Amino acid sequence: MPQEKPDLRSLREPVRFKRALTLLLMTLILPGSAQIVAGSRTAGRWAWRVVAGLIAIIVFFVVLGLIWRSGTINILARPSTLRLVQILLIVLALGWAALFVDAYRISQPLTLERNHRLITSILDGALIFVVVGALIYASVIVNTQRDFVASVFGSGKSSKADKGRYNVLLLGGDSGADRVGTRPDSMTIASIDANTGRTVLIGVPRNLSKVPFPEGTAMAKQFPQGFQWKGCTPNCWLNGVFTWATDHKQLFPGDPHPGVTATSQAIQATTGLKLNYYALIDLTGFRDLINAVGGITLDISVRVPIGGESTPIKGYIEPGKNVHLDGYHALWFARSRADSSDYARMARQKCVISAMLNQLSPQVVLTKFQGIASASKEVVQTNIPAGELGTFTDLALDAKKLPVSSFSAVPPLIKGSDPDFALIRTKVAEAIAKSESLDNDGSGGDGKTSTTPRSTAGRSSSAPSTSTTKKPSKKPTSSTTTPPANGVDDVASICKA
Repeated sequence: MPQEKPDLRSLREPVRFKRALTLLLMTLILPGSAQIVAGSRTAGRWAWRVVAGLIAIIVFFVVLGLIWRSGTINILARPSTLRLVQILLIVLALGWAALFVDAYRISQPLTLERNHRLITSILDGALIFVVVGALIYASVIVNTQRDFVASVFGSGKSSKADKGRYNVLLLGGDSGADRVGTRPDSMTIASIDANTGRTVLIGVPRNLSKVPFPEGTAMAKQFPQGFQWKGCTPNCWLNGVFTWATDHKQLFPGDPHPGVTATSQAIQATTGLKLNYYALIDLTGFRDLINAVGGITLDISVRVPIGGESTPIKGYIEPGKNVHLDGYHALWFARSRADSSDYARMARQKCVISAMLNQLSPQVVLTKFQGIASASKEVVQTNIPAGELGTFTDLALDAKKLPVSSFSAVPPLIKGSDPDFALIRTKVAEAIAKSESLDNDGSGGDGKTSTTPRSTAGRSSSAPSTSTTKKPSKKPTSSTTTPPANGVDDVASICKA
């Protein structure tokens, strides 16, 4: 076979160079296509089968998510599913890298001029680095999610919605070397409509006295007249139940968290609500969680001290609109009691919870997931099973569209030293009924007509699309320092500057 003439070779060089670049770009856009074009059809067809299979799986879950969002999230959030996805991503990265190497081989780089060969080699290496790096990073995120779910969420029993609502007890407290576990100083029930996601936050003060317990429980047998005994003050407050139960764990055989159990029972009897789950939040670790999401933005109506009581005041969080708080300042905003009261602190905590709910967007979760998951493992202890993660993620997405209301069992309506528990239960029921009426009357709670009727049968495939935009108050509000006379407040209004 005659050798090519030098002038003919120089004319074909640009063609060979373009062919080499095209093969690499084809591998990037449609893995296996370069092999099909170059004649290596067996490898190309196997690559196409894999790509087609992956596309089919993605389309299936997208369609399933549109039909059954919570169930889809539950499936995808399982540790076993996440492990499978992690392995799949690693295998896909290795396979794609092999196709890039093969496409480079097919382009016959040794026949190219030196500069063209260098460009082709650099491009091939860059594409391998970008594609494989992205897939490996995705596998790391998936592994972090799997570890997070396995560490925070258990495999306990699912609890069905009671009267169409999930009631989740949020306990917040400080842990330290001088304490056994975490003593809750903040207690709030998030009562969530199982169909619409509309949420009522029910604040229960830590200094409620003589709290009752459900009949038949170990605590009810020990304290038939409520949580009190001679000389117990101030330890006979509600937040003392946790410590007492922890110190008498023999009354709760086989229960790894007697303090949480006893506190949940007391709050259940106090409010009349069946509690489905709890989440115990370490307020010190909460600072890291706020930092992980990039901080929160709040309207602040009053000056809040940093420090105080047993420690010197180190500064103040000044009032204003759209004040951005990092973890350190958000923690002090939520926990400070200097120059105010427990009831003012409860109101500020509702503002923080509401801000987290409204500002923690899917984009923030995706871009900062590593930090969020790492911080959450240190912050949260919960008995919500992993199998219910999709249900509550679904509810949280719906809740973001709707205003949050609340009730606090605080003075002057409720006296902490001598609380009227029947009145508390009545007011809790009224607050929930008022929230549910916003869906029953079709207004959606914001003056717009909702087309989705409320149902207590379970989750619907879609939620009412509503707006929470409200006109800002022209006057500063003092509701974060003065509790409302009837205990009922709107979180959006108490968090306005």
